[in-house]
Amino acid sequence: MLFRPCIDLHDGRVKQIIGSTLQDSDSASLQTNFSSSFTPSHYARMYRDDNLPGGHVIMLGSGNEDAAMDALKGWPGGLQLGGGITADNAERWLECGASHVIVTSHVFHDGQLNADRLHCLQTLIGRERLVLDLSCRWRDDGYYVVTDRWQNFTDLRISRQVLRELADSCDEFLIHAVDVEGKCMGVDERLIDLLADNVTIPTTYAGGVGSMDDLVLIRKAGKGRLDATVGSALDIFGGSGCTYQEVVAFHARNQKSATR
Repeated sequence: MLFRPCIDLHDGRVKQIIGSTLQDSDSASLQTNFSSSFTPSHYARMYRDDNLPGGHVIMLGSGNEDAAMDALKGWPGGLQLGGGITADNAERWLECGASHVIVTSHVFHDGQLNADRLHCLQTLIGRERLVLDLSCRWRDDGYYVVTDRWQNFTDLRISRQVLRELADSCDEFLIHAVDVEGKCMGVDERLIDLLADNVTIPTTYAGGVGSMDDLVLIRKAGKGRLDATVGSALDIFGGSGCTYQEVVAFHARNQKSATR
């Protein structure tokens, strides 16, 4: 299990927000946990210096393209990029320094997986540079992928079959537990169990981490098959649950164990 760092961008700044409160039409509903005075490239260089590859830069809405470009310049080839990625712009972002592009809403149409769009992206940029964001919320009988800033449910329920089929189309999964994301209230162990039993490609779990104990829980419950990201709990993002140095040390220990 490795630590995958993040750079979330909103209105051109690095922020930590409760993602489920982000809506196009109602800015008053947005709950912001932290807004940084540092540039995106500041964080990118810090992750580079601490050898934390595979983190993600997420553009939360429009007006973040320049900030995303700044982050990618801070570590060319070291960060993945998501938020508004389509077949029209995926190649450009890879040329600008993203190691992978992260896609959700573009490959869904009317609440369903659009196989043609997914195949088009896979053909255009290659499976090895595509990350599918399967961020999900619980509803009735399981976890369903949500799109459009996590506001709309799709018909795609996370299952062994779905995870195995989609693994043939991408290099990695990024999966936010939307019901706990940004709240530092503890991780969604039920979702972690589901993923640990069924993923076959690198998968990053995000959502709810409030302390180092939560990272230990992800490592154990995830059976070493899941990586994890930490946002609002980190001191570099105004949190008090984990220090950045603690998490970097945790990453280094796990990385060393994995290579033995």
